[in-house]
Amino acid sequence: MATNTVRLHRVLRTTPDKLYRAFVEPGAFERWLPPFGFTGKVHTMEPVVGGAWRMSFTNFGTGHGHSFGGKYLELVPGQRIAYDASFDDPHLPGTMKTTVVLTAVSCGTDMSVVQEGIPDVIPVEMCYLGWQESLVALAQLVEPNIPG
Repeated sequence: MATNTVRLHRVLRTTPDKLYRAFVEPGAFERWLPPFGFTGKVHTMEPVVGGAWRMSFTNFGTGHGHSFGGKYLELVPGQRIAYDASFDDPHLPGTMKTTVVLTAVSCGTDMSVVQEGIPDVIPVEMCYLGWQESLVALAQLVEPNIPG
């Protein structure tokens, strides 16, 4: 699986709880997860172990999109999130698993992300690129400390 796996690491200036919420609140998830040039829509989100989630990305330039979703495998508030995902498109077979580990550190939160089982037809470097863009949007969402 090493060739179909991406591993990312970031330290963000925010709390583990705020980061966790960004993964389990529909409005937040659709705000930061789509890579640049895409919009996102959460159709279903039941953030409990075994609960379903489903969303779609739409290419803003072309209007073309794709849908995907799965189940929550682990949810430990402020610490760990794991979920699986499959694409609705039969040309993107298989089930991916994403695991996120959050650890409080002196300046915020250390976040590790591992996504496994990426379909063979998707170049892993494209997943890295997409995740890097998503993580920029995630930082923009969770790092500001706006009073009120």
